[in-house]
Amino acid sequence: MKIYNSLTRKKEEFIPIEKDNVKMYACGITVYDDSHIGHARASITYDMICCYLRFLGYKVKYVRNYTDVDDKIIARANALNMNALDYSEDRIRAAEEVFAKLGADFPDIKCKASENIDNIIDFVSKLIEKGYAYPTEKGDVYYSVKKFKDYGKLSNINTDDLLNGVRKDVEEGKQDPLDFAVWKAAKPGEISWKSPWGEGRPGWHIECSCMVLHNLGETIDIHGGGKDLIFPHHENEIAQSEALTGKPLANYWIHNGLIKINGQKMSKSLGNSLTIKEALALYNPEVVRYAIVSKSYSSDIDLGESEFALAEKHLYYFYNTMNAIDKFLAQNTEMKEVANEVADGIEAKYREAMDDDFNTPVAVAELFADFKYVNNLLKDNKVPADEKAYILNKIKSEIVRLYNIMGLFKEDVQGLIDDLKNKYINKLGLDVAEIERKIEERATAKLEKNYELADKIRSELDENGILLNDSKEGTTWDIKELI
Repeated sequence: MKIYNSLTRKKEEFIPIEKDNVKMYACGITVYDDSHIGHARASITYDMICCYLRFLGYKVKYVRNYTDVDDKIIARANALNMNALDYSEDRIRAAEEVFAKLGADFPDIKCKASENIDNIIDFVSKLIEKGYAYPTEKGDVYYSVKKFKDYGKLSNINTDDLLNGVRKDVEEGKQDPLDFAVWKAAKPGEISWKSPWGEGRPGWHIECSCMVLHNLGETIDIHGGGKDLIFPHHENEIAQSEALTGKPLANYWIHNGLIKINGQKMSKSLGNSLTIKEALALYNPEVVRYAIVSKSYSSDIDLGESEFALAEKHLYYFYNTMNAIDKFLAQNTEMKEVANEVADGIEAKYREAMDDDFNTPVAVAELFADFKYVNNLLKDNKVPADEKAYILNKIKSEIVRLYNIMGLFKEDVQGLIDDLKNKYINKLGLDVAEIERKIEERATAKLEKNYELADKIRSELDENGILLNDSKEGTTWDIKELI
């Protein structure tokens, strides 16, 4: 299996530190507001990676954090006249609720900055002892960037170039404009903890370095997060951790791409920020998951209305095919084992895609060929029913087993079909009972050989977005937008 390593900027064979064990950390959410669709993408991505590694036989210890102490959190809490940690806890509960509905974000350990204060103070103290950090009279502690010779190796940024873009009026006690806070002196009205340098709280970057060390050890296999964290957050993590231990923080750095909404960068100021709660009010959870995993985890993606509509269309086709399999198997319970190239080859194709840097778009693309084969097989009366049943059952079982890894095919088959159908019926402003009454009226017209009326009814339904399908079993209807 090969993974694109942001540190080396190339795909590398994945070789864990310990043969059968994988230690993985992903940066989580700063809980100052509702979790948005970008957070959903990150959680789905690293859950998928964790699940696939477990599928390959690795024992994975997956840690993810919540930043629950931060300038924005304190400002929001003060504005609401709340304790900052109470506010954070409320936001974490809200995040957990939407992630549960989304079917994502299941790390083994969820840690918080506020629960690691003693570990953070110990970490900062050791950085001071080693000469990589220094306290100020004011009570802040800064990391001395130029003391760490490898600074910039992840982001490929040169410290001399950075100096051109920083303010010259540096904070009181700061020795160099590039230095960053690992401990912040308390300001009036802020939550704080006692430390050797006075009342204060952690800087943002130090918490992840500390939680990786505390929960996973000095060097881990995989460190993940969004591309927007490469600099300065992950760069600063490396500087802190490697200065303390003298060892690599992580062997593989994985970064998921960012999200645009209808072609624009997602931003509250632009009015296009999409929270997970809002997304789930508009779309089935699997539609959201599909829209995300159908794209490469590392690429920036546009998640506009058209992308979600396409996801609905694809899933409607997949689930209707699954439903057709279920109906056939309900009527044909006898199975005869037989070799079949499609059924027998699903796992190999899936693994080939996923072993290539978790290439979910290729894995998803394989589904169209598989389901096309299924639909043709269902119509093929030359294949004995017992052989057909075996092949169909194996194809469905393999698809569910493998694609569950990326969060697909977890919904009730008929339930998702009905959910999508009802959504589009409401969107079209139609009534199911009226559609079925029109179909009956058309059937009567055909019996009476009033073909002009029958054609008129078909045309009226078609103009309203309803397609009719005539067969020996009768007439069924469907929604044009979903076909």
